[in-house]
Amino acid sequence: MKRMKIIFYSIPSLLLLMVGCNTEESKIAEPNNDLVNLSTYEVIQTEIWDQSCISCHMTGASYANQSGLILTADVSYEQLMNRVPNNVAAAEDGLLLVGEEGYASLPKSFLWEKINANDMDHFYQDHPEYGAIMPLGDDFLTNGELEFIRQWIEAGAPETGQVASLELLTNEARYTPTPFEALAVPESGYQFHIEPFTVGPGMDREIFIYEKLDNAEPIYVNRVEIAMQSGSHHFLIYQFNNGLSTFLYPPEGATRDVYDASDNYVESVLFHLQFHDFVTGTQWPKMDYHYPEGVAFKIPADFGFDLNSHYVNKGTEDIEGEVYANLHTVPESEVVHVAKLLDINNDDIYIPANTLQHKVVYDFIAEEEMNVFQLFSHAHSNMTEFRVYAVGGENDGELVYITYDWEHPPIKEFDPPLVLESGQGFRLETTYDNPSSNSLRFGLRSTDEMMILFGAYY
Repeated sequence: MKRMKIIFYSIPSLLLLMVGCNTEESKIAEPNNDLVNLSTYEVIQTEIWDQSCISCHMTGASYANQSGLILTADVSYEQLMNRVPNNVAAAEDGLLLVGEEGYASLPKSFLWEKINANDMDHFYQDHPEYGAIMPLGDDFLTNGELEFIRQWIEAGAPETGQVASLELLTNEARYTPTPFEALAVPESGYQFHIEPFTVGPGMDREIFIYEKLDNAEPIYVNRVEIAMQSGSHHFLIYQFNNGLSTFLYPPEGATRDVYDASDNYVESVLFHLQFHDFVTGTQWPKMDYHYPEGVAFKIPADFGFDLNSHYVNKGTEDIEGEVYANLHTVPESEVVHVAKLLDINNDDIYIPANTLQHKVVYDFIAEEEMNVFQLFSHAHSNMTEFRVYAVGGENDGELVYITYDWEHPPIKEFDPPLVLESGQGFRLETTYDNPSSNSLRFGLRSTDEMMILFGAYY
């Protein structure tokens, strides 16, 4: 196994504050003042459906006949709302073209699945039977148009009223497909590279590599980039908490496999897992995450990270895993709030054999005020739904996070942050299907289960 390389730089730079991946350089247009008196849906019709969609989705067109979807102004709203899609696989998955349940409708919207080009890897890897991303070709909807539609769906998809800002449409950047490639080295920060490693057919392979940063002073990170070769389940960065004495740290640079040649757990690797604190990571093949303005997480002097890559090979031939990760740093003078990292982990999971729709509930209660600006879930292949509700305060009972996707769960951002006072918290409700003859418990393999909510706050 080749040793991981770490490269670090310390040239100050000013970083753009945005969230996205694989997009062209941001293009900002002037807002169209002719739209100010239109409803949000009327804007969607005139600026998106009429411009990009009705050439195919009009009466008599072959694509309209195949999909059963007409998007001309006289019928489009009725055509979209609460309709089961013609696509058999999407219908079997319980999707509607657009639902009226607000935020909970977004991950069950076939329209959103079909137009969200930024999630293309998930679309084609997990749902190849859903067809193609729309519009056809590479002329996808802009990031501004997608955000405008997303906010409309999350607001309950009303036909009247204004629920999204026209300013969103000024963002004319759009997704551009790119193959896996090395990330550019950050002008100020650190780059990690887990060099190619083999994953056998039908296997999970999960590795850890501990690397020191050799940073003489504390540093502050406000942007994280990750790129992974296809087949990855996740890449996570951990730090060791104070429960582990430094003389018990794993050897620097060594690849530590979670499973041995006989597919049994390696006890020495499991030992270190109990001292992990989550720092950052993703299940997306590509991620470029910027912390809110003035927010960064602090890395103490003379620090190190335990890097965790997990690949699942569903095929019949060997595949290669490979990961690049960049941590971009800013001067301490630019930091207003130091981010803290949220890791809510319920490892008391029991899912009986031959059981469908088994729900597990877990409550987290804050012991301090928390301004939460990021949440995302982590579970394995038996998870069918992951919901998070606010507990206590003015948001009590509100659904604040939902996903049906265990492989590429969304990263939910809150702007302004979701505020938890001491004594308030989150209720995690996760649903699993276990049609097998064996019960399921917490475990590291994709065929075991997990129930974790990651995030960040200050």
